[in-house]
Amino acid sequence: MIQDKYRIPDNFILGAASSAWQTEGWYGKKEGHDTFVDLWYKSAPELWHNQIGPKAATDFYHHFKEDIDLMVKSGVKAYRTSIDWSRFIYNLETGEIDPEGAAFYDEVIDYMLEKGVTPMICLEHFDFPGELYETYGGWGSKHVVDLYVKYAAAVFKRYGKKVKQFFTFNEPIVVQTRTILDGLRFPFKQDTPLAMQWNYNKILATARAVEAYKSLKLDGKIGVVINIEYAYPRSDAPHDQKAAQMYDLFYNRMFLDPAVKGEIPKELTEILTEHHCMFDSTGQELEVIKNNTCDNIGLNLYFPMRVKARNSAWNPDVPFHPSYFFDLHELPGRRMNPHRGWEIYPKIMYDMAIRMKEEYGNIEWLISESGMGVEGEKQYKDRNGMIVDDYRIDYISEHMAWLLKAVEEGSNCTGYMLWAFTDCVSPLNSFKNRYGFIEIDLEDNFARHMKKSAHWFHEIGEKKEFEFRRLEPEYR
Repeated sequence: MIQDKYRIPDNFILGAASSAWQTEGWYGKKEGHDTFVDLWYKSAPELWHNQIGPKAATDFYHHFKEDIDLMVKSGVKAYRTSIDWSRFIYNLETGEIDPEGAAFYDEVIDYMLEKGVTPMICLEHFDFPGELYETYGGWGSKHVVDLYVKYAAAVFKRYGKKVKQFFTFNEPIVVQTRTILDGLRFPFKQDTPLAMQWNYNKILATARAVEAYKSLKLDGKIGVVINIEYAYPRSDAPHDQKAAQMYDLFYNRMFLDPAVKGEIPKELTEILTEHHCMFDSTGQELEVIKNNTCDNIGLNLYFPMRVKARNSAWNPDVPFHPSYFFDLHELPGRRMNPHRGWEIYPKIMYDMAIRMKEEYGNIEWLISESGMGVEGEKQYKDRNGMIVDDYRIDYISEHMAWLLKAVEEGSNCTGYMLWAFTDCVSPLNSFKNRYGFIEIDLEDNFARHMKKSAHWFHEIGEKKEFEFRRLEPEYR
């Protein structure tokens, strides 16, 4: 049963997240040091809402001290962001650090520590160097894995004594799924074997980065952030149950199993082999994966996936795709965020938390992203000009209630982090849907304003408790 009030454990992290490319802008970067996302934006800016992309982003580059001060005022105890690989490394082949780029991250991390905000650093949040895509084809190349390990080692050596939490990737499956598997984004390919090689190489890169981190004997933790797409079957029929299992295999277990258990699921490799999509691997690489599992896991959890068995036969002229095994299902009467088009199902927090306890050895983990994007938030301003985002407060409280219920039952979850701290640029969406505790006013030179949710988040952090609130009818 959900309670009226929930006590927040003393050691439970209340934080927020974002990334380098979605906040920093291109300021201070060297010519030719585009990220993959920069290439994507430059290839077709007209596909981005109002043609706004990562060029300026939120101008965190110039506003980072103001933003960190606002973190303190908002009760954000930890902030997860990424390092822009191409800003930090001047020579990608040698791993030579860019002094100016590193100096920026020095200032950011030092100021966070000065203000009592715990930095959590992700090594890659879609922002890998565009040069590596243009020269080597991106994560399809194992040479890129080698270069990534050099970059990771440089980050660990510079910041390992200050930063106690690193993540190898944010959502490592997403880029190749959208761009190479589904062909929805730049460079608009459809090549399942290549997409699976990207997946494998990122699994290997995580293990090798963990190995490099552990070799330095640093006093901290290293994990990976996985976007869980928890699959619920349409019915209890065996064919629907199997469809959900296959979805889970391809979109969740592919990264979660090797990160925690050190194994790529055998069922997955058998299917890929049968359909001529098996990635290239070696026995030595698989040993590295086996022996270098993560200390903890970040889970980005937004919405459920509803899955059913396919009703139609597979087109033999279409290359293999995971949807060979399933169709998506729209649950009648589901609660929706009408702006983002995502189902709202807070119990997903509890279900995934119990799964981490029962299937993944109760490894330490945290919610590294959760949030609600809303369009046209200015319409909710009060007479003082503050956005009254009660819908976000309700969303967080309902999701955290289910999460803390699982914590009470023994799931080893250590925190909840909102996506995002400030409103920020998102792929294609740009600033259309706003997610932040902090408003970014694009019409007023990136002025920052606290929303009602920021004041509420600070309050519950001080009181160490909150009231369960059910989402407003508009968002049901």
